[in-house]
Amino acid sequence: MKISRIEHLGIAVQSIEEALPYFENVLGLKCYAVEEVADQKVKTAFLRCGEVKLELLEPTSPDSTIQKWLDKGNHGVHHVAFNIEDGVSNALAECDEKGVRLIDKAPRKGAENLNIAFLHPKSTCGILTELCEK
Repeated sequence: MKISRIEHLGIAVQSIEEALPYFENVLGLKCYAVEEVADQKVKTAFLRCGEVKLELLEPTSPDSTIQKWLDKGNHGVHHVAFNIEDGVSNALAECDEKGVRLIDKAPRKGAENLNIAFLHPKSTCGILTELCEK
């Protein structure tokens, strides 16, 4: 698998509207896109910080994975996403071959029309890892 860069950091928030003033007014970052990903039950807001994007994740349903994560008392960085140059499908096959537990067996569409797949944190040093490609 060829990772070219960190694609984004996913940050779980209860409310994008409440979180944005910190990122925009204090840190000086600007939100350039807000999008709902209905099948993942989240609303996302993207901010660019140099080459890396920050993805704010707001749950849109009580049974959203993000809401469940927040309900456990978690907050802040939810996942790290890597840009995969040689394709998410190839990366998943390689990870599976190496015994990594896969959340997604095949790529699916995510925010910003990226092909995405997640690796289970039990196999990735406790870090929810997202693999992405345009």
